[in-house]
Amino acid sequence: MTPVRILIAAAFALAFAGAGYWFATTRMAHEPAPQAAGEPKALYWYDPMRPDVHFDAPGKSPFMDMDLEPKYAEGNDAGGGTVIGIDPRMAQNLGIRTAPVTLSVITHGLDAVGAVEADERLIYAVESRAEGWVERLSVRAVGDPVKQGQRLAGVYSPELYSAQEELVLAVRSGDAGLIAASRQRLALLGMGEAQIGQVQRSGQAQRQVQIDSPRGGVVTELNVREGQKVMPGTPLMRIADLSRVWVTVEIPESLAGAVGQGWRAEARLSAVPGKAFEGRVDYVYPELDPVTRTARARIVLENRPAVLKPGMYANVSLLAAASQHASLAVPAEAVIRTGKRSVVIVAEGEGRFRPAEVTLGPEHEGRIVILEGLAEGQNVVTSGQFLLDSEANLRGAYQRLEGETAPAPAHQHGGAPPGEKQ
Repeated sequence: MTPVRILIAAAFALAFAGAGYWFATTRMAHEPAPQAAGEPKALYWYDPMRPDVHFDAPGKSPFMDMDLEPKYAEGNDAGGGTVIGIDPRMAQNLGIRTAPVTLSVITHGLDAVGAVEADERLIYAVESRAEGWVERLSVRAVGDPVKQGQRLAGVYSPELYSAQEELVLAVRSGDAGLIAASRQRLALLGMGEAQIGQVQRSGQAQRQVQIDSPRGGVVTELNVREGQKVMPGTPLMRIADLSRVWVTVEIPESLAGAVGQGWRAEARLSAVPGKAFEGRVDYVYPELDPVTRTARARIVLENRPAVLKPGMYANVSLLAAASQHASLAVPAEAVIRTGKRSVVIVAEGEGRFRPAEVTLGPEHEGRIVILEGLAEGQNVVTSGQFLLDSEANLRGAYQRLEGETAPAPAHQHGGAPPGEKQ
């Protein structure tokens, strides 16, 4: 072989050797490092700032100057469940805060709004029992206060005047039976006992029959004026005694079944600042308002002096009769209501978080009772839980709670290995 051919063969050998070395090193650079014995298998890698984009290999994030984080297969996570892993420093930067699950004395009750109304048991109608004309009216407007026994109107009635004349004649005759019968007839026609006695003593019939107030209160309805003719059974006016009032509260449909008769109530009104009015639930109405989808409950409050006026609004706290006992409770802001279930994010330490489905009890003063799903001493996320909830939802955590399979791996969600085009 000539020297020229030997040099050409050597050049080809060096070229092939260089190409083989370049191919080997390039392939090794794009392949993930061999997994150490006992190391958990990663499903995919992701950027904590873009958890919805998944990659098939480790490396640098194409979005941020940071390393991709591995997501390990279910069962390899510490704790043996659907665990969301976040670097503790990242959790601090995201403002994630936790609170312990504790035994708390929770008052079973609810807050509602209501309005003051007149007690319907203390509303009185004033009527004339005989046909006549109103010749004198002492009450001129709705809202006028009246006292018990106060004269409200003077009515001239020919029938009543004739009955008085019969009593006068009976007195002159001295017939006790006739006197008793005449007095009874006047009483049945609505004449007061005092006025009947006055006619009997004076021996003279009175033109006007006095109509007195049966109870103290305020006039809520006025139907006559002076000179107006009245008929038997026609209400002249209505009077409401406000020494006791009702507060009718609106209760959401979801809580309507919980409120019962005898519950303690505390009402506060902006018109009477600094004062709480205490009473009890007197009655829960059986029907539901079809428009507001609320039930109504009635509270009876004493109102002496009459500072509570019909139409005022009140903020009412309703408390069950036996309302206080120790229960597992968490801050209300820790609960995520999805519409189908209630979930909290449990902090398991070292940057690991797990969604847990819970059964809720009553809520009061910012804390909510947990009937099932948590144990005393666990920690739940109270701030930043919606970020964790979104991550858990992307990873199929809620489906796994229902026994469904998790979503397919990473690159099927639109991600690509680092260095490849998306």
